[in-house]
Amino acid sequence: MPVITYREALRHAMAEELDRDPNVVIMGEEIGQFHGAYKVTEGLLAKYGPKRIVDTPISEAAFIGLGVGASMLGLRPVIELMFFSFYSVAFDQIFNNAANMRYMSGGLVHCPLVIRGPANGGTNVGATHSHTPESIAAYHPGIKVVVPSTPADAKGLLKSAIRDNDPVMFMENTILYGETGEVPDGEHLVPLGLARVIREGTHLSIIGHGRAIQMAVKAAAILEEKHNIRAEVVDLRSIRPLDEETVLASVRKTNRVLLVEEAKPFCSVSAMLACIIQEKAFDHLDAPIRRVTSVDSPAIYSPPLEKIQLPSVDRIRAAALETLK
Repeated sequence: MPVITYREALRHAMAEELDRDPNVVIMGEEIGQFHGAYKVTEGLLAKYGPKRIVDTPISEAAFIGLGVGASMLGLRPVIELMFFSFYSVAFDQIFNNAANMRYMSGGLVHCPLVIRGPANGGTNVGATHSHTPESIAAYHPGIKVVVPSTPADAKGLLKSAIRDNDPVMFMENTILYGETGEVPDGEHLVPLGLARVIREGTHLSIIGHGRAIQMAVKAAAILEEKHNIRAEVVDLRSIRPLDEETVLASVRKTNRVLLVEEAKPFCSVSAMLACIIQEKAFDHLDAPIRRVTSVDSPAIYSPPLEKIQLPSVDRIRAAALETLK
């Protein structure tokens, strides 16, 4: 399999779906002539033209609303946000309209819409450009939420998201765009709602999504090398739908749980996971559930302070050792 970057994997997914389905269109600010703020859409305008690669005005409320309407009429828009923080100015369009349309129409009207872009901190761009709103999006029935951690999953999940008949919030991480990995050529689909055990283990389960998974894998390697602890790492990949069975199977196997995510701790994905595990696998727990999240404050602009605010390999390692005491 070829080794490509996370950025290239996303581009390949969009190009293949543009080739496969004439109803797929890409929209966003500067995605055409400028190739996108992170160069994810580089080369697509030259190949597919301005009717399918649409540069939009700087108004997320307008072009997300346009995408919702277009999806209801049969197109499959893929909308890029420069920062996922900007979803908030289109809250009504996404969560009040797109999320509810299929339900309120009795299944007659679908909104096959993908909203994708970076949802992360760690790049020192301040509190208004560093949101991780997975739990906010997942709160709304009718919305699907996907957070890939590897180039292969970025491609496979994005292709599945584009083909899905519901609106999908596809959250990426700018720090991962340059990461490389093996990615299958051609048709490669990863089903939404299917978690993956990245690393087998027996002593505890480290469960997370997105970039936190890469840190969890590094922490697990250190735990095995220095402490003879075999940690199992589970990548959720999809927040909603959520693969509860894979999570619970891991918990029942290891009997200890560490939940890791970049989001804030209050009302987060890890808080929901802790509730599910407590309700459905309580008798299998040999220790309290622990979490590693961002420090509960707006994203800090200062590079050294933001580094401390976010989860890290050292924090995950320390929390794992505490869980095993």
